[in-house]
Amino acid sequence: MAKYSYDHDKARLSMQKYSLFSLACKTLNNHQGWRQAWRTLPLKNEYEILIIGAGGHGLATAYYLAKYHGITDVAVIEKGWLGGGNIARNTVTIRSNYMRDESIPFYVKSLELYEQLSQELNYNLMYSKRGMIDVIQTYPKLREIKRRMLSMHLHGSTYKSLDIEELRRQIPPLTGGGPDSRLPIISSMLHTDAAVCRHDAVAWGYARAADDYGVEIHQNTAVQRLLKGADGSIEGVITNRGKIRAKKIALAVSGHTTTLTDTVGLQLPLRTFNLTAFVSEPVKPLLDVIVNCPDLGVYLNQSDKGEIVIGGASDVGQSFRRDIKQDVFEDSVRATLELFPSFKRLKLLRQWGGALDIAPDATPIISKTKIPGLFVSAGWWGGFKAIPAGGLTFAHLIANNENHLLNEPFTLDRFDHLNFILESGTTAH
Repeated sequence: MAKYSYDHDKARLSMQKYSLFSLACKTLNNHQGWRQAWRTLPLKNEYEILIIGAGGHGLATAYYLAKYHGITDVAVIEKGWLGGGNIARNTVTIRSNYMRDESIPFYVKSLELYEQLSQELNYNLMYSKRGMIDVIQTYPKLREIKRRMLSMHLHGSTYKSLDIEELRRQIPPLTGGGPDSRLPIISSMLHTDAAVCRHDAVAWGYARAADDYGVEIHQNTAVQRLLKGADGSIEGVITNRGKIRAKKIALAVSGHTTTLTDTVGLQLPLRTFNLTAFVSEPVKPLLDVIVNCPDLGVYLNQSDKGEIVIGGASDVGQSFRRDIKQDVFEDSVRATLELFPSFKRLKLLRQWGGALDIAPDATPIISKTKIPGLFVSAGWWGGFKAIPAGGLTFAHLIANNENHLLNEPFTLDRFDHLNFILESGTTAH
């Protein structure tokens, strides 16, 4: 991690401390007098840095810009409501079980930051370290998963083999996948560092902490197009609330990155796909680990409210849709019931989809662009787990105009020389 000399504590505004003591004190006056978690201020005409997208990555970037670089003349603008995009439309899994030397340290760092994030932000993120078990049903996948284990061990990320007896002991409802099934279970791997976390609490915690440093957050402010100056550098944006100027503009808008970059003639190697998930009605606790079935293309965990959260593959074709496609839903249900036959009695509670912009190698982009002053954080396949490290490295890039060591491989330059970082198991298109 980069070293910073900025004394950020001196720059903080008067922070409303959340604690058992403050909660007890507020009960004496019926919880009157709590400050708003973040302010609603008049929108200015100009800022030093403008961040587009008040999701996890945008808010984390704003927070780290203020905390580590002392830059507080920052506005985060969001077309809808804070935390209403993809950070509210995911399966809350945090993990670092990747294959490539470039990817593993990045996600290990993100996981480390997540572990301390509730304390750092003074906000209960409901972080729960559960572990993740990969259920293996084919020998090619077993070979790949063993390679991944060896790579992860080099970078301090945990991954260890489980025999089938131990697998079924740890996951009692896993009664399918027997010797006579279509795809018998042949092995499994446990990623002990994996966790889950309350998704909207991550957005709220970062928003509150960024506001504490003086960052402005403006909801219902839709960017219609980017603006370039006469010298070709970025100049500002046109929004539904007028023109806003900025020396630097950072895009953290998930599946809509190209929608904005197209307005200034900047083409990026991204395609947008819909990724869907759904949850069951709440049931009593029966899954205390995250279960991933890569051969069937389905993964699941149980939320704190008791819902079984299930995710599957993305849509085959490009799409900006935000609902679930019937054939994808049916495939996910079929795969789930193949391993968990008892789940056929579960009733569906709700379903959703999120638009992801995916690079050709399914590895994210944290980079400067050919337009001076314009930065992008995009291409996140499962970006929730990467929010802390993504925000940390993006803030470093924006503030210093140079890459953080962790995001050095994730720039746009890699596409000029076909230096792809192909992540087996996440590359679906």
